Amino acid sequence: MLFGAARSLPILVLSTAFSISVSAQTPLGKATPLKRVEPGLEEAVKWEWKVVPSDEKDWGFPTPTPTPTPTPTAVQVISQPEIRPTIYEVKHGDALVLIGKKFGMTVSQIQTFNGLKGDKIRVGQTLKIPTLAELNAMVPPPAKPKAGRTPDSKLSPEAASDLDKLRLEIFLDREQFSAGPIVGYPPPDFARVVLVYQSTHDDAKDDATLQTKAQAAVPNVFAHYKLRAEDFRFIAPPRPVTIAPKPSPPASFHGHPGKSPARSPVVATALPLTYQQLTEQSTLAYRSPWEFVAERFHCQEAYLHILNNKLPTTPGIGADFQVPNVVPFEIEKAFDEPLQPQADPKNPVTAAVIGLSQLNIYQSGALIAVLPLSPARPGLHGRNVWTILDVIPRPRLATFQKERVERTQKPASPNGGTSQEPAAPAATNLLPSEQYLAAGPRNPVGILWINLAKSKSTDPLPYGLHGTSIPDKMNFEQSLGGFRLTNWDIARAVRHLPAGTSLEWK
Repeated sequence: MLFGAARSLPILVLSTAFSISVSAQTPLGKATPLKRVEPGLEEAVKWEWKVVPSDEKDWGFPTPTPTPTPTPTAVQVISQPEIRPTIYEVKHGDALVLIGKKFGMTVSQIQTFNGLKGDKIRVGQTLKIPTLAELNAMVPPPAKPKAGRTPDSKLSPEAASDLDKLRLEIFLDREQFSAGPIVGYPPPDFARVVLVYQSTHDDAKDDATLQTKAQAAVPNVFAHYKLRAEDFRFIAPPRPVTIAPKPSPPASFHGHPGKSPARSPVVATALPLTYQQLTEQSTLAYRSPWEFVAERFHCQEAYLHILNNKLPTTPGIGADFQVPNVVPFEIEKAFDEPLQPQADPKNPVTAAVIGLSQLNIYQSGALIAVLPLSPARPGLHGRNVWTILDVIPRPRLATFQKERVERTQKPASPNGGTSQEPAAPAATNLLPSEQYLAAGPRNPVGILWINLAKSKSTDPLPYGLHGTSIPDKMNFEQSLGGFRLTNWDIARAVRHLPAGTSLEWK
């Protein structure tokens, strides 16, 4: 049952009074002390918070839709104009890249459609804007592979070995045994995930049988994804950026197909939002198409840049990305009901948090998922057995004061002694009213919040299982909330966890 108004909202009192307990079992990784804070939350991590649902309309931006072609009939049909304008007048502060972002186009598409030879424009100049149909016609079809050749047919033995490791990483992610975002070379915890999978699957007991199984399931390590107009519902308009070289692959990564990029092209990184911007934004959307595609295909954004070093810094509609061939995280379908399955006594589900770094999910005693987990704050942990409750889709956070109420010193009595009256609470630094962080896939608790309770209780605890806005950094930066997974992993986990599932802390 979804979180309803009848249930009191949990308050997130983010305290560091707890101690971290690491299990003797082998988790995905150690509970690394968090020192840095997610940008914009430097002061907010000290405040009290509660989680509330957001409105679906605040979860993205409107996207233009083409008008359907009218069907000819004997009755006159009055066609309605497309939402997109056909002419745009250049305004002060405009640039081709900003105009392209507004209408889901690349700079080259604007130049081609308007016969421009450069990127200089002037105030008052008019530009023709193609319809969506005209824009789609401008996107060249993908090149067809030559018969008899596979993408990795010319790889060197060393590169082919790296490709096999990447195939295994993608295969295990498909099986929901993950060591974290795909990075193109085995991450530190990957070997442990392999061992856990082999120990729980009779058809993959050794390396040879595991590789054979991975090859059969993932014959093509890479896939392609074209940006669609509707994707920009979840992608924020351009903001000021910092320019830095694109990341180079590590020495152990030989690239695809067979060599590393000859140079490191520049990559535009959006400046981090301030706390004021986090509360004033209409939605905390993906900051760039790169971030959207990286999360959709479970990989680090830096690795996506390596795979696609010839794409522009701001890809538009029709941009063709090479991506890891995982089962994509489709945010547009992430909230399809039912979010949680019904409990089945014949196939009971249980879960466990191991060493504060991984979430294990079991069905009828068999391990079916291993997903990386990280506390949002150092010191958070659980003991014994908790209970999975309901789910809050599209969560957002609200705060009502900047600091906890502190007690003042007792005032002196008229005769000079200490007053026997209790001290009044000091309500210093109170916010004038409740403040909300904006909703969206880049809010600190991500796309879903799973309420947790102590064993045999139905009262939500201050901490839940939830997504994150920093999938590449959730082991290194403090944030708000409870125990976080990547958005793609929390979306997978919730589909396994009926309300009432026991959650054991090991």
